[in-house]
Amino acid sequence: MVYLYAKAVHIIFVVCWMAGLFYMVRLFIYHTEAKSKSVAEYEILHKQFTVMEAKLWWIITTPAMYLTILAALVMLYINPGLLGMGWMHVKLTFVLGLILYHFACQRIMFQLKCEMCSWSSTKLRLWNELATVLLFAIVFTVVLKSALNWIFGVLGLLILSISLMMAVKLYKKFRNKNSSKRTLNS
Repeated sequence: MVYLYAKAVHIIFVVCWMAGLFYMVRLFIYHTEAKSKSVAEYEILHKQFTVMEAKLWWIITTPAMYLTILAALVMLYINPGLLGMGWMHVKLTFVLGLILYHFACQRIMFQLKCEMCSWSSTKLRLWNELATVLLFAIVFTVVLKSALNWIFGVLGLLILSISLMMAVKLYKKFRNKNSSKRTLNS
């Protein structure tokens, strides 16, 4: 019964962690785009985004990550046989990638706070999609578990990654085109 409670807690906090990561990078994008505003507007926005990012990071995202990991460790303690399964090794590799992504986001947050971040909003949009790819990889690995399905899963991830990159580039073109129209109409 403890295993099922740990599993439920694990799933709940994975959702919270992912929501925090997705929204965090979206805030980074808005924070970066605020640099194109006037100096007075940017100062106000910079202070607001810095507060929002810190609260999201330290109150939701990071605690959710640690609770996700804690619940996972409880499940592995109760059922250590999971560590002998190949799919679990693949999953844990993707989870390690997600943890590294988490701390890379933390570094970006600190850089934005100190106004030393050189990432463009387009690069941040692409960065945001990496979390999506890792989430897909983890879920498909856990659900499918077999080697043949991993091959199809990897192909699917490649297609998803290419699709997401194309969508970001199309969005940038669309945005630039609409921005040009607004400038001409002014």
